[in-house]
Amino acid sequence: MRTRRRFHGPSASASPPAKVGRIRSKAAKVKVKWGDTGFDPLPAPMLPFARDCRSAYSIQSPTRKTMSPRAPSAASRTLTIEGITLHLAQPMTMGQEWIGNREILKQLLACWLVIDERDLPLSPRITGQPGIGKTTLAMAGAREREQQLYVFQCTADTRPEDLLITPVLAESGTISYHASPLITAVLTGSICVLDEGNRMNEKSWASLAPLLDHRRCVESIIAGILINAHADFRCCVTMNEDASTYEVPDYILSRLQPTLGMGFPAREDELAILRYHLPFAPADMLAMTVDFLQEAHQLSLDYSVRDGIHLLQYALKRRAQDPAHPLSTDAAWRESLMKVLGEEALDLQTQSRRRKRALGDQALPQGLGDFFFESDDPLHPGR
Repeated sequence: MRTRRRFHGPSASASPPAKVGRIRSKAAKVKVKWGDTGFDPLPAPMLPFARDCRSAYSIQSPTRKTMSPRAPSAASRTLTIEGITLHLAQPMTMGQEWIGNREILKQLLACWLVIDERDLPLSPRITGQPGIGKTTLAMAGAREREQQLYVFQCTADTRPEDLLITPVLAESGTISYHASPLITAVLTGSICVLDEGNRMNEKSWASLAPLLDHRRCVESIIAGILINAHADFRCCVTMNEDASTYEVPDYILSRLQPTLGMGFPAREDELAILRYHLPFAPADMLAMTVDFLQEAHQLSLDYSVRDGIHLLQYALKRRAQDPAHPLSTDAAWRESLMKVLGEEALDLQTQSRRRKRALGDQALPQGLGDFFFESDDPLHPGR
């Protein structure tokens, strides 16, 4: 007589007594068994059938269905509020150090300081040219306070639900709610940086108005919950000084105070920053890059230390590309300057004059020759 074998899963022989779950449907009730090893609760022969009939079946696990409100663990990264389970974002790593003027770092830390139980922290805005270290300043502040950091990148098409909670269709067919980096910082008592905040439209800013004043709360229409900020929650906004931005509403600017303006670093600080990011760069190429950046700063040209890092990186890679026939230092650096910043960066003086003329600092051209020659050009017909 042929004996019938019963399937108990891959570790049934070595596992303790199996737990029992049920697959419920209108047609049948089927009992299945699984061990404590984390594999699919259904036996292998039933998996294709259950996947095809997912809409008609639901797996009932012996574990609890609801979660009590508690602090999110590092493994689960979830938090339940008013019966809604939120999946939290991941914090950023903070490995960089702050190099340069520490006065502005102290100003930022003062904004986040609370001096009395009735006091509230400030949410400053950090302004400056792109690439001068505004986000790095906020990262340094979070490192000084020993708090986790979350960064939300603002764009022109950022929606309110992007800032708060986004519904996502899970594999099981249910809706899962994912908290943005901002809401994760609000719930966990961390620091959030709204990067390039003036690229965001007014509708998105309006959803954050109660969070940035004395109410310190925000409402998610998608999830239908009201979220109160943790006492340790801190926030700041970085804003670039360029033309490709929105005008932030006055009622939002009145909440983003004070304004911390960042300028270009001094020569010693700029050299230290380049050495920190590129410690393997030779001294002569570091000096050439710093000289170029300092001259650009004096002429009010918008070349930042980030541009200097990219410029130096490409030059070093070009020299190391072919060790048998290496480029000279000057040739590699000049090629990198043209590829990274463009040919106009070869002549900073001319670029500065053109910029001033475009901004109205000089008189408009008076004759046809002014369109083709500079005023000090010996070929100018007016000389």
